[in-house]
Amino acid sequence: MSREDYISMWNTSKHFGSVKAVDDITFDIGEGEFFSLLGASGCGKTTLLRMLAGFEQPTLGNIYIDGQPQAGVPPHHRPVNMVFQNYAIFPHLNVHKNIAYGMRKSGLTKAEVDRKVDEMLELIKLPGYGARGAHQLSGGQRQRVALARALIKQPKVLLLDEPLGALDKKLREQMQLELRALQRDVGITFVFVTHDQEEAMTMSDRIAVMSLGKVLQIDSPTHLYEVPKVKEVADFIGTINFFEGSIRGRRNGSTVIDAAGLGTVHSTAAGADAPASGEITVAIRPEKFSLTFRQPNVQTNVVEGTMEAAAYLGDRSHYYVHVEGREAPIAVASQNAQRLLDAVDADRHDRVWLTWEEESALLLSA
Repeated sequence: MSREDYISMWNTSKHFGSVKAVDDITFDIGEGEFFSLLGASGCGKTTLLRMLAGFEQPTLGNIYIDGQPQAGVPPHHRPVNMVFQNYAIFPHLNVHKNIAYGMRKSGLTKAEVDRKVDEMLELIKLPGYGARGAHQLSGGQRQRVALARALIKQPKVLLLDEPLGALDKKLREQMQLELRALQRDVGITFVFVTHDQEEAMTMSDRIAVMSLGKVLQIDSPTHLYEVPKVKEVADFIGTINFFEGSIRGRRNGSTVIDAAGLGTVHSTAAGADAPASGEITVAIRPEKFSLTFRQPNVQTNVVEGTMEAAAYLGDRSHYYVHVEGREAPIAVASQNAQRLLDAVDADRHDRVWLTWEEESALLLSA
């Protein structure tokens, strides 16, 4: 990273009895970075966030913020603030008083606090809302007020625990873009917890994918999707087809695999770290397949199948193709570049062929 590391986890663990909620994690977060912790429920991401906030103390290891060890430092003495999923807006206070709540002991005059609140209202695009009661706000507006209340104290790090989880899909997508723009405007480090992969990929500079208290991979959204290092990451990020096989050898710079359901596969996937022989998993994203109703004139990376189902989704179509030697259908996706008046032109049991490029066949340890 070009940015200076600002948060550091050194062999950090958190145990609750025999349960290792966070298990020996070491990584750094850059100053001004939008960093997301992504994983299913129970993977340890919220426990890790709570340790950064000071609500939990590590069982082993340490956490550093701006070069300072945080062991034993209480939450109100850390250079962080936190936004929770339920926003924690005070229902008996108006918007202005909610935002100004954390400034009660700041030593600033009322006029100075009022000015800062007005700046925050401009920042969150709610100018003139100061006198409104909390009950008069929509879900998205309450989320913005919670952000303003956290940001008014100018923390060095903002911690966000699934703050968009209570919003409906359309509003959540809108707030993702607004939150990312807000982070760029204020320029501070955001650490964001979510179980929603699309949410993490939309907003993040880098993502740590977690499972069972471990960090499986830390990378940019593009690299996590295109070059996952382990099968669990590939499966968690987006949709993907897995094919078990064995390596036959190398030929003309390609790894040659015999894969159930695909036959002979040639792969030059970037980042593939395949052994010279043995069992391997071939992984191909649905959009990496090309589907045709006529047998293509290619000799490698082609398989014949029958159409099981097709779904027209407006901007794209999804197909499910049955091939010999594989129980589950292969998922295929294609963008609808042209208007399709008949929705999907495929009928069930039509013969189809799938082809794919050599760099599209990812090789993962079996």
